[in-house]
Amino acid sequence: MMTLESCPIFSQLKPGELKVLEQAAQVRGFKANEDIFREGDTGDGVYVVRRGLVQITGLITLNDRHAFSKVGPGEMFGEMAVLENKPRSASATALEETEVYFIPREAMLALVENSPLLSMGLLREISNRLREFNRQYVSEVLQRERLALVGRFARTIVHDLKNPLNIIGLSAEMAGMEKATPEGRHLAKQRISKQVERISELVNEILEFTQGSHVSFVLAQTPYDVFVQILLEEIRPEIEIKSVTIELENAPPAIRLLLNPKRLRRVFYNLIHNATDAMPDGGRITLRFRVSEEEVITEIEDTGPGIATEIADRLFDAFATFGKAHGTGLGLSISKKIVEDHRGRISARNEPGRGAVFSFALPVPAGEHEEAVIGR
Repeated sequence: MMTLESCPIFSQLKPGELKVLEQAAQVRGFKANEDIFREGDTGDGVYVVRRGLVQITGLITLNDRHAFSKVGPGEMFGEMAVLENKPRSASATALEETEVYFIPREAMLALVENSPLLSMGLLREISNRLREFNRQYVSEVLQRERLALVGRFARTIVHDLKNPLNIIGLSAEMAGMEKATPEGRHLAKQRISKQVERISELVNEILEFTQGSHVSFVLAQTPYDVFVQILLEEIRPEIEIKSVTIELENAPPAIRLLLNPKRLRRVFYNLIHNATDAMPDGGRITLRFRVSEEEVITEIEDTGPGIATEIADRLFDAFATFGKAHGTGLGLSISKKIVEDHRGRISARNEPGRGAVFSFALPVPAGEHEEAVIGR
C-alpha cells in the first residue's frame, strides 16, 4: 500500500512539509466502477492513488467518451483543475476497489507556494502527462485514419466493380437462356471477357495507387479515332441502363497518338461514369475534339448540375468528394496520373447554363499532324 511519504511527487518534501501534508490528506475508498469525480465538478482537491486503479476519461464528442490514461498507486490525478481553479475537464472512475489520498485545494496550494521542489515536481508531472496524452492521441488518430482509408478504398472498389459485374451477370443470363442463339452466346462471351479484363485493370490501378509507386508502361502509336470508337461501343450499354446517352459533337481525329490504350480507357470510364453519377435521372454526355499542332484535346460534357464550388479547387485530389452517395474521388486522382503519364494535362470547368466539362489534352507526335492533314 502506497504511503504519501513514498509517493514520488512528495518524496522530496521536508519533514515539516510532509507532516502538514499528512494532516491535510484524507483517505477515501471507492468501489469498482464508482466515479471519483465527473466533468464539470468543482476542482476542490487533488488525489493520489493509495491502492487500486483509476481511469481518466473525457467526452470527445457528445456521445464519444475517450479513455485518456490509467493511474496506479503513487500517481496523482485531478491537479489541473486545482491549479487552474476551474471545473473538472475529465472524469475519474475506479476500475477496481480503490483507495485514494484526497488533499484539499487550499492545503495543496499552500504546499506548492512554500516548496520550490514540489512546484518543479508538479510541473514535470504535468509535462509528462501531456506528452503521453499527445502520443496516445496521435496514435489513435492515425489508427482511425487508417481504418477510414480502408473504408474509402472498399467503397471505391465496390463502386468501380458494380458496373462490370452487372454486365457480366446480364450477359451470363442471356447466354443461359434456352432460346439464345449461337451468335448471342458468342456476344455474351465477348462481353464477359471484356468486363473480366476491365475488373483486372481496375484492381491493378487501385493496387498501384495504394503502393504509391510509379509503374512504367509502354506508349505505342495508336489511331485515336479507332480507339475512341471502340471504347464508346464498349461503354454505351452500361450507361444506357441509367438512361444516359453519348453523342459525338464531331468525329474523333484520325491521328496516331502515343497511347497505352488500357490505361487511357480508364480515364474515359472514370469521367463518363462520374457524369452518369451526376445525372441520376438520366441525361446526355457530349464528346468533342479539338486539334492543334501540339495536342489533341478531348472534352466530355454532361447535362448535370455542374461541379460544386465546395470541391472545385481540389477536384483531382485523392478522396475528394462532395454530395456523392458512393465513391471517393479516387477515380479523378487516378485519371490525372494516367493523363500526366501520357505527358498530357487534365482540367475541369463549369459552363454557364450547362453541366460540367472535363478536358484532357494529349501531345501530338512530331510529324503526325502533317500526315493527318494530308490524309484528309
